[in-house]
Amino acid sequence: MRERPLTQIIPSMPASDGAGVKLRRSLGASQALRQDPFLMLDEFFSDNPDDYLAGFPSHPHRGFETVTYMLDGHMQHKDHLGNTGDLGPGDVQWMTAARGIIHSEMPQQREGRMRGFQLWINLPASLKMQPAGYRDIPSAQIPEHGIDGGRVRVIAGRWTDASGETTGPVQRPVTEPTMLDLHLNAGATVEVPLPPHHHAFVYTYEGSARVGEQTVPHRAAGLLGPGEHLRIHADDDTRLLVLAAKPLGEPVVQYGPFVMNTREEIEQALRDYRDGTLAA
Repeated sequence: MRERPLTQIIPSMPASDGAGVKLRRSLGASQALRQDPFLMLDEFFSDNPDDYLAGFPSHPHRGFETVTYMLDGHMQHKDHLGNTGDLGPGDVQWMTAARGIIHSEMPQQREGRMRGFQLWINLPASLKMQPAGYRDIPSAQIPEHGIDGGRVRVIAGRWTDASGETTGPVQRPVTEPTMLDLHLNAGATVEVPLPPHHHAFVYTYEGSARVGEQTVPHRAAGLLGPGEHLRIHADDDTRLLVLAAKPLGEPVVQYGPFVMNTREEIEQALRDYRDGTLAA
């Protein structure tokens, strides 16, 4: 089987969002740094409350999905539909903004570590104007599987090895995403099966990882070429995300929190937000 090569490294860059939350952005740092259907990956990580207490006050989205994965800390989601969700360590929220959602994401702590990720995944044109929805997934519902030299959490998609198949709680049509959180001990080598027609990348958030002869540094995204599986070697204790999904092959026009297929659709989203009908 063909191994996936490392084709590009995207270092994460310091950024801020919301009301000034400090974070690091790799995919999405510019509109050229994407990998269809992935639009953006942010990592937030701080022990300093001044970096995160302002949170993400009420703001709109249209045309894509957001995935929030908490590692440490406590964040609360509220939206215009009356939903409230509390995310703690290991929890995931998978939100489909689709036609439109207006929500806030606010820290529920005054001190301590806040750490996690937010991923944006595009929706096809056929689903961009469907009703919005979201799902909170408690950490206990995310399967964790021991592997030689470490363990894996299967958030979306499937993990298959000699012992069988582990299925994550999230299975999405069209993009068919895989989202894995790999914990590898120093010296471990693991093979990750991935659908050969899917685009894929890794993000190292502790330690560093080798793909072939190339290293994906700490806090960097490594874009992968085509192949049936990914071989990863950890020189030291390493934690990384492995993400893959079926590309859409559609035009992407983005204006802030709106991601559509044409400029006219963006202009309509702005009018709808101004008129109070974005999420009607």
